[in-house]
Amino acid sequence: MLQVQGVSTYYGNLQILHDVSMEVKEGEVVTVIGANGAGKTTLLKTITGLAPPRLGQVVFQGRDISRRPANEIVGLGITLVTSDRDIFPEMTVYENLLMGYYPRRKDKDGLGPGLEQVYTLFPRLKERQQQLSRTMSGGERQMLVIGRALMSAPKLLLLDEPSMGLSPRLIAEIAQSIQHMRERGVTILLVEQNCGLALSLADRGYVLQTGQVTMNDKAANLMTDPTVKRMYLGG
Repeated sequence: MLQVQGVSTYYGNLQILHDVSMEVKEGEVVTVIGANGAGKTTLLKTITGLAPPRLGQVVFQGRDISRRPANEIVGLGITLVTSDRDIFPEMTVYENLLMGYYPRRKDKDGLGPGLEQVYTLFPRLKERQQQLSRTMSGGERQMLVIGRALMSAPKLLLLDEPSMGLSPRLIAEIAQSIQHMRERGVTILLVEQNCGLALSLADRGYVLQTGQVTMNDKAANLMTDPTVKRMYLGG
């Protein structure tokens, strides 16, 4: 579904990604793990057109999307959930979800099926659909931004640090929702500093260090790799 081929991305004269290559197959959950500042978020921005690569290609379902604008990339079926959990604070939960549906507003299927899918995945959003989103907790906002992303019916969902700043209970809820999305056939690229969580959810993983892919393997193998255990899993 997605191929990142020899990508180098810069901010001005500062190079962040160095010849990065990776792939995501349809139906997979693939994770990118690494320390803060490794270039994980820049990788997601490169894929979604927010930080186009200076060198290399991003190919989605056989199309080179390396230098397409971000709105076109969303229209092709790639949706990014950023780590800052941006919402429309003066809108209700329901209205925020409607904004996610906007790219599909001309679909013949209508709003109903996607909305019901989101409410099934996150019952709390249905309970609070008329609540102003600015009054929600951090965990509820995370559910809302993921739900809003799903309203666009993405072929590929990019998640940037979904567990960041959440309590263990809410992290478990978000992890369960990722598992449920996987069971429903959503292809996911997951970026996480919580490496144990990410590897437990993923089929395969890549390790990013200072903008370079240093390892890639099945997630189960990375989980038991001595270097990964020492550097990212607390021994």
